[in-house]
Amino acid sequence: MARIEQTNVPDWSALIPVLPQSGPRRVALYAELRRLIETGALPPGAKLPTTRDLAARLGLSRGAAVAAFEMLLADGFAQARVGAGTYVAAQVPQIAPAAPPPQAPQASESMPQAPDGGPQAREVAQPLPGTIGVAAPDARTFQVFRALLTRHLAQPAPAHFAYGDPRGSLALREEVAAYLRTARGVRCHAAQVTLTSGSQQALDLVIRAALAPGDKVWIEDPCYPMARAAFAGAGMRLVGVPVDAEGLDPAVGAARAPEAQAVYVTPSHQFPLGVTLPMSRRLALIDWARRAGAWIIEDDYDSEFRFAGPPLTALQGVDAAGRVIYVGTFSKALFPGIRVGYVVVPEPLLDAVIAVRNRSDRFPATLAESALAAFLREGHFSAHLRRARRRARIARDALLEGLDGAGLAVTAPDQGLHLLAGLPAGSDDVVIVAAARTAGFGPRALSPLYVDAPPRAGLVIGFSGFPPEDLRAAARRWAAGRGLRG
Repeated sequence: MARIEQTNVPDWSALIPVLPQSGPRRVALYAELRRLIETGALPPGAKLPTTRDLAARLGLSRGAAVAAFEMLLADGFAQARVGAGTYVAAQVPQIAPAAPPPQAPQASESMPQAPDGGPQAREVAQPLPGTIGVAAPDARTFQVFRALLTRHLAQPAPAHFAYGDPRGSLALREEVAAYLRTARGVRCHAAQVTLTSGSQQALDLVIRAALAPGDKVWIEDPCYPMARAAFAGAGMRLVGVPVDAEGLDPAVGAARAPEAQAVYVTPSHQFPLGVTLPMSRRLALIDWARRAGAWIIEDDYDSEFRFAGPPLTALQGVDAAGRVIYVGTFSKALFPGIRVGYVVVPEPLLDAVIAVRNRSDRFPATLAESALAAFLREGHFSAHLRRARRRARIARDALLEGLDGAGLAVTAPDQGLHLLAGLPAGSDDVVIVAAARTAGFGPRALSPLYVDAPPRAGLVIGFSGFPPEDLRAAARRWAAGRGLRG
C-alpha cells in the first residue's frame, strides 16, 4: 500500500464550526469532516487529529468522535495506520464547495405574487403585519384537531390503505355540501363536490376540464392575481371587465367579448376592492352565461367573515341555469397549511373534472379528510368560526386605529379579511409599499392588480393573523412619516 504523506492542516477549532446541539452529534461531526474532505479543505494524506483532541476542542464526548471516525473509515474517506493515526484517504471524491445561498429578493410588486400577496420565493419570510392571506392560530381548534387526528390514527379506517375516489372521501364531501347549503345557500349534493388542495387547484381543475387554450375569459379588473395567473398560464385570452362600486358589469363584458367561454368573479366580496355584486347584476351575469353557453366561476374565498348583517347568498344559489361553478377553501377559515379546498361542479361538467383530478392527483389525503369531516360534523367548525370572526373584527378595528391620521381614504369593511386604503392624488403606491415594508408594515399596492383599466393607486391591507397590538403599532409607525414618502 502506498505511503500517505502528512499534509499541513489548519487549526481544527477554526476549520470546523460549532456543531448543532440537537440530534446525534457523531453524525453531525461525520458530515462536517466528510464535507471538508470532499471540498478539498482536507486534502488526501492530511492527518486527522486524535479523537481525544477533537472531542476536547469541539466540546463533545470522545465516544461521539470515535463513532464519527469509524463512519469515515467504513465509507472509505479515511485510512487508519497502526501507531501513526488516522489520515484522509488517498483517493476521495472531490466536490466543488456549495455556492453561497442567493440573497433573498427584495419585495417588489413586479415579482410573481404568492396567494398571500407576498412575492414567490424559495424561502417564505415571516409575514409583516398588514400582509394579506395570513390566518390566526386558534389554540382550541388545534387541540381538537390533534385529538381527532389521534383518534383516526388509533383506529385507522380501511380507506387509508387503498386508492380512493378522485373527488375525495364521501364523509367530508357530505359535510362540505351540508355546510354550503346551510351557510351559503349553495344548491348542491355531495356527488357534485370535489375536494382539492386549496382553491388554486380547484381553479386549475376547472380550467382544464371546461376550457381550452385560446378561449376568452372575462376577469374582474382589478382582479385576484393568482386567478389571473392560472388562466393566463393555461393559455386563456383574458378580457378585463372594469369593477365599479357594484362589482363587475356584465353589460360591459358582453360588449367587449360576447363570445367569451367563461367569467371569473368574486361576487360576495370582490378582491381587491371589497364591493358586493348586487342581485340585478348577478341575474344579468347568469342570463348572459345561459345565452352564451359560458361558465361562471364563482370564487367565494372569504365569505365566512361577515361582521354586519346576515350572510350573503352565493351566486350559485340563485343560478337556475346550472352555469355556476362554485370554488371555496378552508385556508382562510382555518389555516392555509390544511390544504383543503373544494369545487361544486354542475352535473354536465362533473365527469370531466373527475377525469382531470384522477390523472393529475388521484385523490386527496384521507387522514386529514377524516379529521376535518369529524371537525365539521361535531360542530367544532361553527365554534371556530365564531372565535375567528371575533378576532378578525378586533384586528380590523386595531388596524383602523393605527391608520387614523395617515391621510388615507379608509372605511371599515363589513366583510372579509382585508381593507382598501385610498392614497392622495399623485401617489405611487408601489414606492409607498416598499417604504412601508422597510418600516415593518406589509400592505400591497393596488395598481399592479389592474388588467386593462387605468390603474388606481391604493393599498390592500390585511388584518387577519396578527395580534391587534402588532397591527396597530406597525400601522402607526408607518403612518408617522416613513411610509407616505412616495
